[in-house]
Amino acid sequence: MKLKIKNFNWHAGKPVVFLNEKTAIKMNVFVDDRVAITNSKKIYAIVDIFSKMVKQNEIGVSHELNRIIKLKSGSLVEVSSSEISDASFLIKKKLNGKTLSQKDLNFLISEIVHNNLTEAEIAFFTAAQKLNGMEFEETINLTKAMVKTGSKLKFKGKYVANKHCIGGVAGNRTTPIIIAICASIGIKLPKTSSRAITSASGTADVIETIADVKLSLKKITKMVEKQNACLAWGGSLGLAPSDDKIIQVERLLNLDIEPQLLASIMSKKIATGAKHILIDIPYGHGAKVRDLARAQRLGRKFYKIAKRFKLKMKVVYTSGDQPVGNGIGPVLEMLDVLAVLQGNGPEDLKQKSLYLATELTKLCGIKNAKKKVEDAFFSGKAYEKFKEIINAQNGKKNFDKKVSKLKLAKFEKIIPAKKSGEIIYISNKGINSLCRILGTPETISAGVYLHRHLSKVKKGEPLLTLYTESKTKMKDALRFLEEFKPIEIK
Repeated sequence: MKLKIKNFNWHAGKPVVFLNEKTAIKMNVFVDDRVAITNSKKIYAIVDIFSKMVKQNEIGVSHELNRIIKLKSGSLVEVSSSEISDASFLIKKKLNGKTLSQKDLNFLISEIVHNNLTEAEIAFFTAAQKLNGMEFEETINLTKAMVKTGSKLKFKGKYVANKHCIGGVAGNRTTPIIIAICASIGIKLPKTSSRAITSASGTADVIETIADVKLSLKKITKMVEKQNACLAWGGSLGLAPSDDKIIQVERLLNLDIEPQLLASIMSKKIATGAKHILIDIPYGHGAKVRDLARAQRLGRKFYKIAKRFKLKMKVVYTSGDQPVGNGIGPVLEMLDVLAVLQGNGPEDLKQKSLYLATELTKLCGIKNAKKKVEDAFFSGKAYEKFKEIINAQNGKKNFDKKVSKLKLAKFEKIIPAKKSGEIIYISNKGINSLCRILGTPETISAGVYLHRHLSKVKKGEPLLTLYTESKTKMKDALRFLEEFKPIEIK
C-alpha cells in the first residue's frame, strides 16, 4: 500500500510509524506490530495508531525513522505488513538452539544499537542465550560485534590498563583508589564505570558526588594523555552501546547470562584501548558467584577470551562474604574513599585496594610493583593524583570546595545489636536493598554506615546507622530490617 509521509519531530526512542485506525485495519496490523517501509531498501518500524493526527492515506514517521529514510512530508512510500524481520528470524534461530554466525551477530547487535528492536525482542534474544547458551566461538563473535558497533579509544604508551569487578558486594568502592594509585605511577587508565542498577550505588554515582562524570570521548582522550586516567560514566560514551540496552532487559527479567556477561565486560575494555586487564571476581555467601570453583571456571573463560584478543589479563578471586568498607551509598562511599586516600578509613577497603593496585601494576610488567604502589599510597602521591583527576573532570580546581559540600541525609537512626555474640552473616543483597529503600542512589546523601563486620559484638553496640531524607523511607527501612534481618548474630 502506498502512503504519504508525514514527518513528526517526535523522539520515540526507536523507529515508529503512526497509522490512522482505518489504514491499520485495511493492512491488518495492530499496535506494536511491524511494518516494512520500502524506499531504496526495506526498513522495519513499530506500529502505533493515532487517528487524530494521521489521515487514512498518510503514515506518520518518528524522528528516528525519518533520520533513516530521509524523505520529506508528502513523499510516497510503499508500506506493507511484516510477518517477521531479519532480526526476528535470527532471534528465532537462536531460540531453536542454532549457532549464530559473526554476520548474524553483527546484524543483530547493530539493530539493537539503532533501536530497531523492541524490548520484547531483546528479551527473547537474552532468553535464547540463557536457554541454549553460546559456544565459545559464538561468545567471541558476540564480543567482536559489540566492539564493532561502538566508538573506540586508542592511546599511546606501553601501559594502558583497565580493571573490572563482577560486583554483588555492598560498598567495595576500590576503583577510585586503584585508579589514583596506578595513574600516579605512570599507568594509563581510561576507566569507564556504570551507575547502580540494583546496588546502593555504582562507581559513577559515587564519583558524581564531587565530579562531572558525563565526559566526551575527546575529553577522556585528553585526560588520559595528561592525567593518566579518568573516572567517567560509560553510559553516555557509545563504547559497546548495545550492552546498556541488553543489561536493562536482563535486569527486568532478573537473568544472569554468562556469555553476555563475558562479552559485555570484554567488549567495553577492548573499546577503551586497554591492553592489560584486571578482573576481580568476589565469591562467597551473598556474592554473585557463590563459591571458588565457580569463580575459577568463570575466570578461565575470561583468560580464553583475552588470549584471542591478544590481551594481558589477570583474574583475582576475592572474598565476597560481606560488604567492603563502612559507608554504603554515594556520599558515604565517597567519604570512605577520601579517608582511605588520606591514610585513614576502613582497613578492609584500604588493603583490598592496595592488593588490586599491586596486581594491576605487576600485570603491566612494572618491577617492584608492591613497593611502588605502597610508596605512591603512603606518600600521598595517589591522593594528589585523585585530586588532579577530579579537578580535570570538573574543568577547574574546585576539589576542596566540592568535598566540603558532601553532606549526609538529615534523618539518621542508629541500629544497636539486640544481643551479644558473634556476627556470622551480613547479607550484601539485604544491605543493598536497605539502602535502596532509604533512597539510594537517587538521593546521594542516603545510605547505611556499617559499624561492624564479621566480628564479635556486645548488646547495645551500634551495628548500623541509617541515613535518609524522608521519614516515610526511614519507617519502611526499619520495617525491612525487622522482616529481612540482613545481619545475623549468634
